[in-house]
Amino acid sequence: MRIRWEDGFQIDCDTSEGQIIISANREGLVSLANILADLADQAPGSHVHLDEHNSLEDGSCELIVQKIN
Repeated sequence: MRIRWEDGFQIDCDTSEGQIIISANREGLVSLANILADLADQAPGSHVHLDEHNSLEDGSCELIVQKIN
């Protein structure tokens, strides 16, 4: 799967107060949309890991998106 990042993207993932909050600028939202569209075409079980070490803002929690069925 090829991840297409928009220039200047910012994405943050937080799990405070028992909620998952994903915050992103326009470029981040478009990048997430690209990831979800690409993942939709993959085999069940395919997934993508996003965290502060490879794409999310510092202090973000790990975010795993997985395709089922």
